[in-house]
Amino acid sequence: MANLKEIRNRIASVSSTMQITSAMKMVSAAKLKKAQDAITAMRPYASKLTELIQNLSGGLGGGGENPYTASRPEENVLLISISSNRGLCGGFNANVIKETLRICREDFNGKNIEVLGIGKKGGDILSKTQTMKSRHDSLFDDLNFEDTATVAAEVMEAFDQGTYDKILLVYNRFKNAATQLVTVEQFLPIVAAKSSSEKQSGDYLYEPSQTAIVNELLPKSLKIQLFKALRDSLASEHGARMTAMHKATDNATELRDQLKLTYNKARQASITNEILEIVGGAEALNG
Repeated sequence: MANLKEIRNRIASVSSTMQITSAMKMVSAAKLKKAQDAITAMRPYASKLTELIQNLSGGLGGGGENPYTASRPEENVLLISISSNRGLCGGFNANVIKETLRICREDFNGKNIEVLGIGKKGGDILSKTQTMKSRHDSLFDDLNFEDTATVAAEVMEAFDQGTYDKILLVYNRFKNAATQLVTVEQFLPIVAAKSSSEKQSGDYLYEPSQTAIVNELLPKSLKIQLFKALRDSLASEHGARMTAMHKATDNATELRDQLKLTYNKARQASITNEILEIVGGAEALNG
């Protein structure tokens, strides 16, 4: 059994760790509220805009003038993997990394695959086994639409030039503080709604033309889609970290209580031994 000093040191160490995890949990909870409000407000707008673009694209009746709707044989694929810059958030980063590697191994085996990393944790791991197009870890330092639009424009230009035939987003979609869903979402080419032409034929007049509206809105829609994925991932990160730190605090509390019990038992045994030694010495003197 460890001596009393060692047990006291372990209790102090666990208590310090518990204070850190508890503080991180509260910080993540505060950040989560802001990030959750942002994605909750943005998601309906982004979803409706994407639906509108798909309907309009489908209503063009196969007029592939817009380069972002061009469907090509899938030989060159880009995966935009969104993780985080910091750890201590449970399986948040590991799930994105595993899903990215699974796509490379199963869905596009034998194809030319490159990865665009957003988030230091995922990028560091994926760069060891995958070809990295570029990394944009600094986006999460100050997440804003302007910087996101720059990255989206870079990706859109690469697709337009034929560098990539398909581009996918891999990220954690926020459901609630305890649940994050790993999501694979097609970024390019735009998938047109199949039934839109039946619904809309002859129902609408467009000014300017339907093609002009699509050409104007589509780049904006793609930039908003990437920004939504980043906000989703940020809210998921704070939720995952809050949950992980809550569990860590509970585990540290349990371990500290066990150590205190062990310490009290050891101290009681030590006191008992001292009493026995004193009594034994007194009897020896009297004898």
